[in-house]
Amino acid sequence: MTTLLSGTDTLTRDALAVLQPGFAGDTPPDWVLRRIGEGLSSVALFGRNIRTPEQISALTTRLRAERDDLLVAIDEEGGDVTRLEVRHGSSFPGNYALGTVDDLDLTRAVARELGRRLAACGVNFNWAPSADVNSNRNNPVIGVRSFGADPDLVARHTAAYVDGLQSAGVAACAKHFPGHGDTAVDSHHAMPRIDVDLDTLHARDLLPFRAAVAAGSKAVMSAHILLPALDPNRPATLSPQILLGLLREELGFEGLIVTDGMDMEAIVATYGIERGSALAIAAGADAICVGGGPSDEGTVLRLRDALVAAVRDGELPEERLADAAARVRALADWTLRARGAAEPGAEPQEGTAPGTTSVTLSAPGATGDAPVGLVAARRALRVTGPGKPLDEAPYVAAFTPVANIAVGNQTPWGVAPELERLLPGTETGAYNSAGIDGTDTAALTGKVLAAAGDRVIVAVVRDLHRHAWMADALDAILAERPSTVVVEMGVNEAEPRGALHIATHGAARVCGTAAAEVIAGRA
Repeated sequence: MTTLLSGTDTLTRDALAVLQPGFAGDTPPDWVLRRIGEGLSSVALFGRNIRTPEQISALTTRLRAERDDLLVAIDEEGGDVTRLEVRHGSSFPGNYALGTVDDLDLTRAVARELGRRLAACGVNFNWAPSADVNSNRNNPVIGVRSFGADPDLVARHTAAYVDGLQSAGVAACAKHFPGHGDTAVDSHHAMPRIDVDLDTLHARDLLPFRAAVAAGSKAVMSAHILLPALDPNRPATLSPQILLGLLREELGFEGLIVTDGMDMEAIVATYGIERGSALAIAAGADAICVGGGPSDEGTVLRLRDALVAAVRDGELPEERLADAAARVRALADWTLRARGAAEPGAEPQEGTAPGTTSVTLSAPGATGDAPVGLVAARRALRVTGPGKPLDEAPYVAAFTPVANIAVGNQTPWGVAPELERLLPGTETGAYNSAGIDGTDTAALTGKVLAAAGDRVIVAVVRDLHRHAWMADALDAILAERPSTVVVEMGVNEAEPRGALHIATHGAARVCGTAAAEVIAGRA
């Protein structure tokens, strides 16, 4: 191995320190352990790394044998976006449900319990909460990940979430700065553009981030979005005007700025991951998130070398890279100190699924010792219509839109499993838009009616207002079967329909449980 000069060695360590890579497998690869020894200060966990709470704990313990203050990050929003419970569905409703209840103590309690769960597994940095104001009802990537469309409500709950999560010793990360809620494009696929004036940005999108900063959020995640009113040339992740001028100077944020995934097409297609990462650090970002897709040692080395080369070529000031690395280490130091100060995390009971913890919290509206996530999901339900609960097994028709990348298609959702438990004999079928156009609605409807037979239909939909094929099929089914129960598990914008209409405000497992309780008369 080539011996490096001390200055170059420091530069290389700093370049590794600002990377937050993922990796494959449910045990740490040798290359990750080796790079930690060379200066890597963070790693990221995704659903592919997770099987059970015990396995995650063993994984993080092995990582920390190399470096005790290692940042172990995860994208665990709860609700639709879960990595900890990717195979089962989340024990916690997401932001939209919490915003619907609008009880700050409940939001704080949910975030605290989620933090305790993460801390018990050895995770100390959560890329949450989403502080985006979902002002575009057709937003394809935010939706139920937002607390809602009202900036004041989103600001209040963002602050409560940050407080709850960090009280458990897990660093919060408000995202996606300066606000991804008014986009019609998913930045996983292309570069979104928001054409609004500065007054609108300050009164709407920036309000929750000001609240997050005031609440002491340890990190903020930048968005790969173009906002010409702030910077007509570069997306927020690569913009000094936005990261340094707006976030650092105007909003007074002193914590860690981490990028959204640099392997997303909004960056890769325009700048490339290597150049984009160097531009991001130069613009004021402190940490590079990478690895949501397949990642390996080669990716990490290319990014490390790109940062070193950018310093040597004069494109990235060495002091800027050193400052970024110092901020990463400062957050790692905070998590190390917070680990001892926070209450111990709850260990899962033997034989339970991930997320089924023995810890239960008293929360506003709680009955007895119901877990706080289920309490929140029950309180978030909005039930309308003249129908009565069912006493016989129904047929569940699940209308399934294409999942966005942030949510993924691994995580189960719906009401069928819980209805099967409450009403044995319940059957289900999944229906999507493949091959569906205006002339095929009758064919799709016929399939559902034939599969249901004489059973009552429970139609489960998600963002009905965004999917014409889904709305047409549902209306045709209701015309034939007015007794149909409708469960909306996305953004509740469409006119309520059905003998019973149940809006869950999210598709987490507990949201499905709460809805099933109502359908079966067990609420």
